[in-house]
Amino acid sequence: MKFKALTCLFAATLAALLLTGAKEAPPKPVLKVDASPVGVGKAGAVASYADVIEPVQQAVVSVYSAKIVRQHLPPYFRQFFGDQERETREEGLGSGVIVSADGYILTNNHVIEGADQLNVALPDNREFKARVIGADPKTDVAIIKIEAENLPVVTLADSDKLRVGDVVFAIGNPLNVGQTVTMGIVSALGRKNLGLLDEVAGYEDFIQTDAPINMGNSGGALVDAGGRLVGINSAIMSTTNGSMGIGFAVPVNLAASIMHSLVETGTVARGFLGVGVQVLTPDLAEGLNVKESKGVVINSLTPDGPAAKAGLKLEDVILAINDKPVDSLQTLRLIVAQTPPGTKVRVKSVRDGKTAETEVTLSRLTDDGARPDELVAGVSVTRVTDELRRTYRLPDDVDGLIVTEVAEDSAFRERFRAGMVIVQVDRIPVEEVAAARALVRPGRHFCLVWDRGGYRFVPFQVP
Repeated sequence: MKFKALTCLFAATLAALLLTGAKEAPPKPVLKVDASPVGVGKAGAVASYADVIEPVQQAVVSVYSAKIVRQHLPPYFRQFFGDQERETREEGLGSGVIVSADGYILTNNHVIEGADQLNVALPDNREFKARVIGADPKTDVAIIKIEAENLPVVTLADSDKLRVGDVVFAIGNPLNVGQTVTMGIVSALGRKNLGLLDEVAGYEDFIQTDAPINMGNSGGALVDAGGRLVGINSAIMSTTNGSMGIGFAVPVNLAASIMHSLVETGTVARGFLGVGVQVLTPDLAEGLNVKESKGVVINSLTPDGPAAKAGLKLEDVILAINDKPVDSLQTLRLIVAQTPPGTKVRVKSVRDGKTAETEVTLSRLTDDGARPDELVAGVSVTRVTDELRRTYRLPDDVDGLIVTEVAEDSAFRERFRAGMVIVQVDRIPVEEVAAARALVRPGRHFCLVWDRGGYRFVPFQVP
């Protein structure tokens, strides 16, 4: 379990993804889905939820992982004992949820990451070896499979219909004491900026609950009062290494979409809009003649990107995408990333005080998860053009790649800022994004930049 103040629910930290040797594409999972709201009107007194919970328990499993770690003696001791290698076995515990009768199981990426061996224990005491179908560190979702038939499954709810105050139950195997059910409510929805997935520039959109969850609950079920799966338990916030009533789960709609993509393609295909934005402030709203109080302002466009091709322009204020309100960079990023490439989306925006709706066909994020215009994670750049030169008042002799956006959660936010021109990377002049990205491999680098009227060097390290 990893603690900074934000604590992931897993007993061991594992390093690389278990690969499967299957040559044929696995069959698509057949899911049970009930998208109706959990309830309407005023809630009545309930004496017991046993009849609702009992069937769900049969579909929640324990996931045991193991890996062999090889370590060399420290340099000082090698002069006495030689370069000896020691092997140790690390074991981890998590939970999982059976979502199809033929053995597909949803769990967390951090439960299975780096495992050499996975075993799944069912509530009826049967045990199976499991293989990884795919995993997505950016959402902490993984899908594993056991070879079995006619397994009990959970019914998936529509997590978009959850409301704060809905009763929920967390089911899993905390601390390996055995399957445990705890109860609480939905405390909040759409939790972002928690820092849980910062290391992988992930997408946070968590359900928050006060249902007690602890180490071993990771990957387990969060179900509603109707016994339907609404989330996959993932993390807690704690100062005591245990539950303090602040737990987080991945919404099942997000987890299911990731699962389908991993099963069908082996990868996670995310949409790309091609805009850089900043939050609409009262001052910006007044200056742009916008009456709305929430939205994001386009401050950069990827040349020939989806938004630019569709006719969106700098200073347009995006209010919603497919009727989903957009009030922050994180919200925009999440909505677009959850939409498959090639999908046509409706972008509601304001320009010069007039509201319009533009149809945009999303392209695809690059395979490494970075935007096509990113030099490093969260730092978007584009070639200096005459328009950008006028906008940023750049001298005629300054050429290179101008930083158009630095994401709020970027690890390089202290190194780069919008308007800075990157002239060289490791002494090599750069004028094309692709060429610059090819130079920025893991390790230490430095850029020559034009910033605030002069040249300077900016050192940085890519993990």
